[in-house]
Amino acid sequence: MAVVVFYEKPGCSGNARQKALLSAAGHTVVAKDLLQMPWTRMKLLSFFDPLPVAQWFNRNSPAVKCGDIVPEELDEATALALLQAYPLLIRRPLLEVDGVRRVGFDAAAIDAWIGLPDAPKEDNLEACSHGADGAHRCQGHGADGTDRCNH
Repeated sequence: MAVVVFYEKPGCSGNARQKALLSAAGHTVVAKDLLQMPWTRMKLLSFFDPLPVAQWFNRNSPAVKCGDIVPEELDEATALALLQAYPLLIRRPLLEVDGVRRVGFDAAAIDAWIGLPDAPKEDNLEACSHGADGAHRCQGHGADGTDRCNH
């Protein structure tokens, strides 16, 4: 089984579920705080390549949900600057196994990559654990990049 470096938002119940699925499949999960990492352009790009810019963003972020940030309208340089300044905007989790890096938690893709046989294939394992709409009511994000939301 694999050693998975798992960049997460600490306390995120969705990330906790994802880590539990990896552990249940026999993988060793090494969790790291995504918000405390000194992200460089090149390190972020190593997780995102070859995905389009719009797929780099956390769709559950209130800033994205509310339309304050529209990933489809951003070029690479602007997107990377936003993600470096406001790591809460980064799509989670970031995963690394033996130097191979990926973003997001697509159970079928992870199963093909390192093995995740018992994960529910029909569930959106990246969705907000508060439900399809998320329990976030659009209030944008603060100047420091923190989400302002009601749960």
